[in-house]
Amino acid sequence: MTPSPAPAPGPPDQPSTDPRALDRRLDALARQPFRAKFHLRGRDRATAGLKGPATLRWHAYDLIAKRLLPARPHKDGRQTPYRGHPVFVAQHATATCCRGCLQRWHGIPKGRELTRAEHLYVVDVICRWIAREMTDGTFSGQDPCRADPDHEIS
Repeated sequence: MTPSPAPAPGPPDQPSTDPRALDRRLDALARQPFRAKFHLRGRDRATAGLKGPATLRWHAYDLIAKRLLPARPHKDGRQTPYRGHPVFVAQHATATCCRGCLQRWHGIPKGRELTRAEHLYVVDVICRWIAREMTDGTFSGQDPCRADPDHEIS
């Protein structure tokens, strides 16, 4: 059995939400056999297409607040289903599914609440992955939440 490669370098004090930096991190994660299996298919893909990027960003923001924001999330390591919502699939593909993965792959420590910047970083990673999955044109235009820097979840 070959050892898994070292995780991608952790984010700086202020996690980078630059699309190029997110793409580099997502590319590194996609080289991991477990993470590479995840793609939006069937109902999850249809849901993403119907809801659109702004609604999915709200869903991601809310789901992360409930499932990962606390210092010790309920059922950590088992709290994220593998399907049933595009955000769940994206969480597994992007290693944002539990606090252990957040620490290993994104450098966000366990045992304390996520900061607002970390919360938004996780949402950006998830939404960037979903946008990349939906590149066949079913997502139209820029996410309006990201276009307005003063938006509540930007």
